[in-house]
Amino acid sequence: MSQFFQIHPDNPQKRLIDQAVELVRQGAVIVYPTDSGYALGCHIGDKEALDRIIAIRRLDDRHNFTLVCRDLSQISSYTKMDNTHYRLLKAVTPGAYTFIMQATREVPRRIQSRRKTIGVRVPDNAIVRALLDGLGEPLMSTTLILPGEAMPETDPYDIRQSLEHAVDLIIDGGYGSFEPSTVVDLTDDVPQVVRRGLGDPAPFEQ
Repeated sequence: MSQFFQIHPDNPQKRLIDQAVELVRQGAVIVYPTDSGYALGCHIGDKEALDRIIAIRRLDDRHNFTLVCRDLSQISSYTKMDNTHYRLLKAVTPGAYTFIMQATREVPRRIQSRRKTIGVRVPDNAIVRALLDGLGEPLMSTTLILPGEAMPETDPYDIRQSLEHAVDLIIDGGYGSFEPSTVVDLTDDVPQVVRRGLGDPAPFEQ
């Protein structure tokens, strides 16, 4: 049976955030809100927790995972970021964007794509920011889309009914968005908008 924390979306309670951080460090799989819906997350280096997420979503080995990061400094540890990338990301983060970038050796090989890339994002969500501040490293993450569904889960009580025996913690941060993040591929010289979502794609279109 999972724990269920109701955390204020604007002023997260430190006591609950600290408990959530400790659970992640102990190997928990958590459900948490972002600025574009709910996500599944775990400690970046935890193979067992990652396998549980793969099982919950029934993912294949081609699925691209995302590192949810606190800031651009953290992103620069896990991706090959140049000055152009930095300026682009600085202009739109935090926000509802996922960026595909070349991974560094800090990224576990198992969650890199076959092109040795990784998705990274800095969500505009107070709960996530508090979690990441406490954790001191990224969350390994994927959007919470249940098998057979096309859209992300948005209602924490529905999520509790579906996943209370499959995850360790569900964070209720209010209703989420149906719209996913905008995905931008930064692995070539010219940014490519791979998926239009909640984030305005205009800054990355010619």
